[in-house]
Amino acid sequence: MPDDKDSNKFALVRSAVRSLRAYHVADATGMIKLDAMENPYQWPDDMIQTWWEQIRTAEMNRYPDPQAGALANRIRAVGLAPAGSALVFGNGSDELLQVIMLTVGGHGRKVLAPVPSFVMYEMIARFTGTEFVGIPLRGDFTLDAEAMIAGVREHDPAVVMLAYPNNPSGNLFDRDAIVELISQSNGLVVIDEAYHMFSHASFIDEIDQYDNVVVLRTLSKMGLAGIRLGYMTGRKEWLTQIDKVRLPFNINILTQLTADFALQNIRVFQEQAERICRERTRVERIMDSLDNIVSYPSDANFILFRCEGCDSEEVFQGLLQQQVLIKNLHSPGTALQNCLRVTIGKTHENEAFLNALSLLVTTDYSLQ
Repeated sequence: MPDDKDSNKFALVRSAVRSLRAYHVADATGMIKLDAMENPYQWPDDMIQTWWEQIRTAEMNRYPDPQAGALANRIRAVGLAPAGSALVFGNGSDELLQVIMLTVGGHGRKVLAPVPSFVMYEMIARFTGTEFVGIPLRGDFTLDAEAMIAGVREHDPAVVMLAYPNNPSGNLFDRDAIVELISQSNGLVVIDEAYHMFSHASFIDEIDQYDNVVVLRTLSKMGLAGIRLGYMTGRKEWLTQIDKVRLPFNINILTQLTADFALQNIRVFQEQAERICRERTRVERIMDSLDNIVSYPSDANFILFRCEGCDSEEVFQGLLQQQVLIKNLHSPGTALQNCLRVTIGKTHENEAFLNALSLLVTTDYSLQ
């Protein structure tokens, strides 16, 4: 048992931090892993061999390029950012969200976002001392543009966060509504395009049209979740200020070399994304035929669905018993009540999920 002196030490932890719950990652050992929106496909063997030969040359005794200049050039060259655009890199887009909040957030400032959306928006706001204001989505998870604009006028947020497509609902918000929201905002509007490879919709090529917008992207969903790399682009004036908060050498040499090599082979990842989208369409069609299940249209690599006439907790546990791990989003009394989310995996993984789900929610389902 800690003594009083030890207890007093923990009193130093800020109340905003003490009130948080750490981000939970489920143990997927032995499971069909469909819970984390990962690309299920590994690299081709010949590509892995070539990559291995390249990273053997890494000068591990030296600090990495602090600006990741070669990688920035590669990203522009393959069309993942406009030619000549300024870029700031982060250890995943989560770190970029944090440096944005540290730059423009803090005590007396507010961040506004639709809810439900990516949980890290609120979590990072809270531990940076920024007040979080959530504006509910409509019942079908579309953006309530009028409520968002009213929220901007009332709260004058320093930051507006928009996931495009949204997580966990998977849908793209109305583009005209986003443009109007940008025009009404005095603060920075962050458009988080983590799932852009599956939606073919983006604001990144229009970034120079707005003086208060940055676009975030990550390579994680593309198939590089293991290296944790995100990047941000926008007006150079914004990125210069945000970059002051980024820790030096935050992108290590192996990440820089690996990402550069992967993007030289971007067609591999584009073909994998196309395969995932085809599977998404097939899985959506089958889920729509199930009794007691309402699935929501997705432009991402996952599908949000609601259990109606059955218990989502029982469905989730039943899937676990069949070694299928998805994401349990059930939150009583919220828009996500009785909701679960499944990542699109390989065909045989999706079949295992669909077969297990059908047995749990209906008695007359058969794969067509």
